[in-house]
Amino acid sequence: MRTVMLIPVAFALALGACDRADDKHQSDPARPANVPADNTKTNERDRGTATLTPLDQGENEVDRTITQKVRQEVIKDDSLSMTAKNIKIITSNGVVTLRGPVKTEKEKTDIGALAQRVEGIKRVDNQLEIAPN
Repeated sequence: MRTVMLIPVAFALALGACDRADDKHQSDPARPANVPADNTKTNERDRGTATLTPLDQGENEVDRTITQKVRQEVIKDDSLSMTAKNIKIITSNGVVTLRGPVKTEKEKTDIGALAQRVEGIKRVDNQLEIAPN
């Protein structure tokens, strides 16, 4: 009976040790992944009325279809980073606005070109930003 009781206790101790090892890596200030995100300036900029957000997406069928097609083109391009695949795509009256961070100038250019090829677009406003490394 004593052996049966020790197994869950040993298991719990082992799990606790694993969690502490993970915490050590997460609290390591030398790791760039642990730098807290500070989007304050971006958020302040985006509060302005001139900056489009996803809430400005056109609600008509044409604009929704354009956004959907641009998103599909971006997602299926295996050369793009996950960061680039998560950009904002906003279509209003046939004008596509691309916003958000990408890793390189090439990604910015490539996404703009992908969007431009989608049928029905009047123009592309490429506001993508190169993320700092």
